[in-house]
Amino acid sequence: MGCAGHKTKARRCLYRLHRCKSRPSLDGMSRSFAPPFESFVAPARVRPQLWRLMIGLLVCAGMILFGSFGLLLGVGNLLGQPRAWVFEVMGGETVAHTHLILFSFIAMAAGPVLAAWYLHKRSAASLFGRGSWVIHDFAYAVLICAPLLGLNLLIWSLFYDAVPNLNLSLWWMALPLSLIGLFIQTGAEELLFRGYLQQQLAARFRSPLIWCLFPSLLFGLVHYDETLPGQTIWLVIAATGLFGLAAADLTARTGSIGAAWGFHFANNIAALTLVSLQGSLNAISLFVTPYTDKDADLFSLFVSDMLTTVVIWLILRRMLSR
Repeated sequence: MGCAGHKTKARRCLYRLHRCKSRPSLDGMSRSFAPPFESFVAPARVRPQLWRLMIGLLVCAGMILFGSFGLLLGVGNLLGQPRAWVFEVMGGETVAHTHLILFSFIAMAAGPVLAAWYLHKRSAASLFGRGSWVIHDFAYAVLICAPLLGLNLLIWSLFYDAVPNLNLSLWWMALPLSLIGLFIQTGAEELLFRGYLQQQLAARFRSPLIWCLFPSLLFGLVHYDETLPGQTIWLVIAATGLFGLAAADLTARTGSIGAAWGFHFANNIAALTLVSLQGSLNAISLFVTPYTDKDADLFSLFVSDMLTTVVIWLILRRMLSR
């Protein structure tokens, strides 16, 4: 009886061992990513449940809708402005109003930080990736993007005449706050879409169709503007969605949001402080385009911008891949 009992126990142990070996594990899932991206995703694997992500996205949406409004309302109270002043600011018709809009993105950045800390029990730093990589990749991306975006503007100027917008001395005075505001705005968007959403989806799903494509589609859709002509609406969504795909891939390749953030930052400097689309948040821009965002013949211009995005993405992808 004793020997039979020991044999039965041994069989049970072997059976359990076999089940553990054959069962897919998080470690097995983690090995499906390259080391840089795995190091980026690893903090999100601790609590990867989808219900946490869903609640986290609601927290982020609440911070965007109510946090930004609350910040502007608080500034208005300090300045002795009525509540209606907040809606005036959202038009972005002056330099000060545009700066306030950009700085209000602090609320968007707070959303993923709160979600990561409270729902996933991880630090805000884990949303960025390895610190040294973030700084290096951000600086490198800005330095690479600057001449390429400058070349794109030069080619554009061969076909169109830029319209002077902001007085040069006022532009120089506003530029430091403009750059800080754009740094905050682009950083907040990268924290949300690449540092939180992409990270948490990659911790739960192996397929890039989920952790790369879904955040990029969402990034494009949040730029929906019903005031634009029908074709232009979808061109905006396509262009921003394409940028989202490029940013998601760069994040996966480098293991941090640094490259995507630097690309985003450089792009928005060119688009919002140098030559801005007339009629679309252009108060801090030195020049504006001779056409508005309501013109119907913008197809070739959007295609050109999308090709520029692809070229810059390919260069950054090659030079920054680890």
